Amino acid sequence: MKEVTIYTTRLCPFCYKAKRLLNKLDVSFNEFSLDLNPKLREEIAAKAGKTSVPQIWIGDSHIGGCDDLYALHYAGSLLNALS
Repeated sequence: MKEVTIYTTRLCPFCYKAKRLLNKLDVSFNEFSLDLNPKLREEIAAKAGKTSVPQIWIGDSHIGGCDDLYALHYAGSLLNALS
């Protein structure tokens, strides 16, 4: 299974929603909090081209945010993307 990385903040409901889906599917992930790390937020913004959270990667592929993760799931493509 490919490594999943998710960048979050403590107060973001979409971050919690994305993590709930991953947990429900029993997908482990590496979580990085941007709360007290403005430099990491700048790096993610440059890498993803977005400043919103969550930002999710599967392997080297940038998935996007929570809505993008759910769209992959509802299309039946998320588990395939993980393998």
